[in-house]
Amino acid sequence: MRQDMAGEAVVTVRLVRSFEHRNFKPVVFHGISLDQTVQDFIQFVRDDITTRPGLPPPFRKYAYGMSDMIHISETNELVMSLDDDEKLILQDGQTLRTAGVASETEVAFFRKEDYGLYKANPKSAW
Repeated sequence: MRQDMAGEAVVTVRLVRSFEHRNFKPVVFHGISLDQTVQDFIQFVRDDITTRPGLPPPFRKYAYGMSDMIHISETNELVMSLDDDEKLILQDGQTLRTAGVASETEVAFFRKEDYGLYKANPKSAW
């Protein structure tokens, strides 16, 4: 894991628009402070994606809500693992560092409601 001297990290965020259709877009963020809270990082991602050049409108305009979640992607699954939620879903009040995020970590960003529906019936539609 690489981290520069200023304590900033590179974090890849998988913007998950649909679990069922495996519709996600990875976005790389540079210079992320691992000492910010999970809530601050979620707000930063929300704010960034609405104006990010090159990001397709369906991802920029997707209705991420107040119950957005961040999940550390520790799997080769196309979108993310459905196991170990207690360990992998970042909790409010934690810093990214405390939650286990380090430089070059991949995380998924998604709506809690979408995840709950998919987890209850994890079938893909092609």
